[in-house]
Amino acid sequence: MLHLYDQRQAGNRFGSRRHFLSVGSLLAGGLTLEQMCQAGSAAGMGSLLRDKAVVFLFMHGGPSQFETFDPKMDAPVEIRSTTGEVQTNLPGVTFGGTFKRLATMADRLAIVRSFTTGDSRHDIKPIVHKSTNDANLGTLYSRIAGAHHPVTGMPRNIALYPQAVEPEAQPTTMNFGKFGSSGNYSSALAPFAPGAGGNLQDDMQLSISMRRLNDRRKLLSELDQLRWQRDRSDSTSLQTPFRQQAFETILGGLADAFDLKQEDDRTLARYDTSPIARPDNISKKWKNYQNYVDNGQSLGKLLLLSRRLCERGAGFVTITTNFVWDMHADVNNAGVAEGMRYMGRPFDHAVSAFLDDVHERGLSDKILLVCCGEMGRTPRINKNGGRDHWGNLAPLILAGGGLPMGQVIGESSRDGSVPKSKPITIENLVSTILRTLVDPGVLRLEPDIPREILQAVSEWESIRELI
Repeated sequence: MLHLYDQRQAGNRFGSRRHFLSVGSLLAGGLTLEQMCQAGSAAGMGSLLRDKAVVFLFMHGGPSQFETFDPKMDAPVEIRSTTGEVQTNLPGVTFGGTFKRLATMADRLAIVRSFTTGDSRHDIKPIVHKSTNDANLGTLYSRIAGAHHPVTGMPRNIALYPQAVEPEAQPTTMNFGKFGSSGNYSSALAPFAPGAGGNLQDDMQLSISMRRLNDRRKLLSELDQLRWQRDRSDSTSLQTPFRQQAFETILGGLADAFDLKQEDDRTLARYDTSPIARPDNISKKWKNYQNYVDNGQSLGKLLLLSRRLCERGAGFVTITTNFVWDMHADVNNAGVAEGMRYMGRPFDHAVSAFLDDVHERGLSDKILLVCCGEMGRTPRINKNGGRDHWGNLAPLILAGGGLPMGQVIGESSRDGSVPKSKPITIENLVSTILRTLVDPGVLRLEPDIPREILQAVSEWESIRELI
């Protein structure tokens, strides 16, 4: 059995999922990869899972509802969007002026204008919330579906930070440790985080340090031997469909999913946000300068990587960059007009590229994209040109997943301070996401499903316009 592990943990070679990958047994319970493939084929994943995936793009810091998807241009100047508005392809619906590309595809979006996160604290409550047993939302999905895809071996639950695609990006900072929370569930169900200390990172093409080069060469040599044995063998036992599938998974399928170099150059260019947020176009007077740079250099690649992972069996991918949507116009952060140049323009480019890409690949009904932060922004602009924390109303958009798109859900008050229609809460959002991924009727018949998961899927009210 081939093992990939960190030499720094050699004394504890088989002790932690975060420091090794046993290629022959990717699942807990001692199943070999061949057995996984056979079990996956026999089960067909059942009718419990809906053969869909979620990409949750978390807008860390709290985006403004006004400069994003509810510009309120008929409100007084101290309230309405500082970036103006742009007409979408939905009659009478406008977005903040930064989102010119997304405005042309609003018919592929569900725009929620009555979403409330409940408080104005900096945290990650739409992803890790007391309602989800303080576990990453993807962990709940993994508790239902299993930690890895039974055919490809892909982790079901993945968290992507800038270092997953930009090794030179800053280390992950505020609240990032909590993204990896598995709550009271097994740590094996926590998000796999390439580039952030995850168990595969040091052994994959994403980032190989010089001190690991010899190990890398040995690994490649062993893989070459496996390829040779596979290609030359006429043994029936080696050529069964399930063993062949297992070989293909070991020999690059899983690793290739994380390697953006496998993509066509035109696709890479399509997603590339780095020219939009060039470091020399960002003011260095803000302490968040490097956060703005990291976001601009990585966001498009992170969304591209998420698509690749979903294609290969990931079920829940969380994307977040460092703390960047916090637009107070203070010593740390730019104000909303300047901040939307740094944040809104890369977001507009990357998300629209993602929507076009998954549409062209026939994946729009398979992948649900969710975009929101932990709160919104104050209705009135402060004296420095920023907006401060606001928990009563926040922006939220969804796209794909086979859900009815091309609609505005809910309505905000005239000053954008509170929902005018029935509030959409985090619990409503969680239920909608989980119902997209699993069949609640079948889930109720499954043994040993934790009560809190059954409650979130079956008892919490979903966003009724979507489910």
